Amino acid sequence: MKYLTFILLFAMASFTQPPTTSKTQLIYIGDPMCSWCYGFGVELEKTKAYFNTMDFKMVMGGLRPYNTETMTDLGDFLKEHWEHVAEASGQPFNYDILGQRDFVYDTEPPSRAVLVVRKLAPEKEFDFFHAVQKAFYYYNKNTHDVTTYIEIAEGMGIDGTSFRKWFESEEMKQAVKGDFQFAANLGVRGFPTLVLKYGEEYYLISNGFSKHENIVKTIDNILAEKE
Repeated sequence: MKYLTFILLFAMASFTQPPTTSKTQLIYIGDPMCSWCYGFGVELEKTKAYFNTMDFKMVMGGLRPYNTETMTDLGDFLKEHWEHVAEASGQPFNYDILGQRDFVYDTEPPSRAVLVVRKLAPEKEFDFFHAVQKAFYYYNKNTHDVTTYIEIAEGMGIDGTSFRKWFESEEMKQAVKGDFQFAANLGVRGFPTLVLKYGEEYYLISNGFSKHENIVKTIDNILAEKE
C-alpha cells in the first residue's frame, strides 16, 4: 500500500513534467544544501555510473527554501546533524560557517542556480549540483552571492554573464518553485530520495541516505521482475 500510494501520487504529479521516451528513468530528488544529500553524493555517483545507460533526472526538492533562520537559530542543530552525516558517509565538512551567526540558511538560491545550469547546459547539471554542495560544505562559500555560482559555472565552460542574467530572472525564480511543487506533490518529505520509473510505474528506491550496493540490489530486483 505504501508503494501504491506513492506510485499514484507520482503519476499524478508527472503530468507537469516533460515526457521521456526512455523505458526506465532514475529520478533523484534532493537539495544542494541538504547535508544528507551531500553525504549521499559518492553513493549516487556510483549508482549513476552503474546504470549509465538509464535516463537520469534531477528534481530540486526544496529543503528550506525562503527560510529566514540564521546560524544563530540553527547552528547547534546543524553541527550535530553534520557530524552524523560525516560519520556515516565519510564526506569532509568545514564547520567554520556555523560561526557566521547572521548567515541565513535559505536553500532557494543554490536550487535556482542548479536550474540555471539545467537550462544553459543540462548535461552539466549533475556535476554543478555536486560542485555547489562542495562549495558550501567544504569551502563554506556564500550561497547568497551569485559570484559563488558564476565561478563554478565558468569553470565548467558556462558563460558567466548568461548565468547571472538567468539566475536573476523571474523565469528561473518561478521555475524553481515548479521543482519544489513537483516534489511536494509526490509526498516527498525527506532528502535524498531516489525513484525508479519503469514504463508508467514508479518505485520508491530509497528515502534518505543509502549505500550504493543496497540501491543497486533494489533496482536490479525490480528490473528482473519486470523483464
